[in-house]
Amino acid sequence: MTPEQITLIQQSFSKVAPISEQAAVLFYDRLFEVAPSVRAMFPEDMTEQRKKLMGMLAAVVGGLSNLESILPAASALAKRHVAYGAKAEHYPVVGATLLWTLEKGLGEAWTPDLAKAWTDTYGVLSGYMISEAYGAQAQAAE
Repeated sequence: MTPEQITLIQQSFSKVAPISEQAAVLFYDRLFEVAPSVRAMFPEDMTEQRKKLMGMLAAVVGGLSNLESILPAASALAKRHVAYGAKAEHYPVVGATLLWTLEKGLGEAWTPDLAKAWTDTYGVLSGYMISEAYGAQAQAAE
């Protein structure tokens, strides 16, 4: 991740934050559409889960300039997800769903440079989380 990519992500997320509830609904609706098997990992009432998603995204985006500051929380989150039934192979699906949601939410503001910035950042963070949760072998398999 370059400083320019971090700036792009932070600026774009500032446009998503005001519509965070709608973005979270879009995200989970899409996730359950493309990966229906993961629905069982979530509560029936998704209200709190949607808030948690957007809160975590806001914390991560806000901490990108100091990546080391967010890694402990990312590690803990990854390990909690194992207990919920998440597997390493879910991470690419979640990433694709996140990118799809951002593209829909940002419309014309979604540019190739912004897509690359989000893709690169998700790749770094998801790789770290997979390694933390499942070990280096799982990350190499991705």
